[in-house]
Amino acid sequence: MTDQTAPKSMSIPLGVVLRRQPGVTRWAKWAWSAIAVIPNAGPGGFRTLRDEDGVTDFHAATVPLDLHHTEVESYRTSLAMSPPSVFVVLNKGADAGNEHDIDVYAVTASADRAQEHQDTDEVIVEPVAMPDALLVTIRDFCDAHFVDTPFVKRKRDRKRVDLVEDGIGDQRIRQTADVYRSPASQKRTSDD
Repeated sequence: MTDQTAPKSMSIPLGVVLRRQPGVTRWAKWAWSAIAVIPNAGPGGFRTLRDEDGVTDFHAATVPLDLHHTEVESYRTSLAMSPPSVFVVLNKGADAGNEHDIDVYAVTASADRAQEHQDTDEVIVEPVAMPDALLVTIRDFCDAHFVDTPFVKRKRDRKRVDLVEDGIGDQRIRQTADVYRSPASQKRTSDD
């Protein structure tokens, strides 16, 4: 049941932690992955959080996680994952516009939006486990706006639509390739 007093949208600033480690092939110098999100984080800017044995963790950026009441079904899908996850969308290569050749484009809790981003190879989409505080916030938002709509099977109408074939064999249409036209009508007339 929906809560009429709950806000219809919400924005939470999320800091994104990226891990850089040496690549395993000679074509990729670095392998990047999103490993964590920090709710209500300050500005990022690739601040180093940890650097051990060639593996470096950066607070890459802080971006808003926008929640909207119309996407509650998709948020519930993300909450049902094991573990519950948000999705980090990363720009790579020249699109990143920085010296690391990777940048945070967006963060979403919507499984459907994450799938839309995966339709292109220009970005990297990675699931990241939700921290407990974020999990509670998104779950409360979903509980406030979820409306259970029962499935209603559509009934077939009894009208026969297969009895009339519009445009097939119509004498007004001049075409010799019409398979439904009689052979006599395909003969050349004196008007041709």
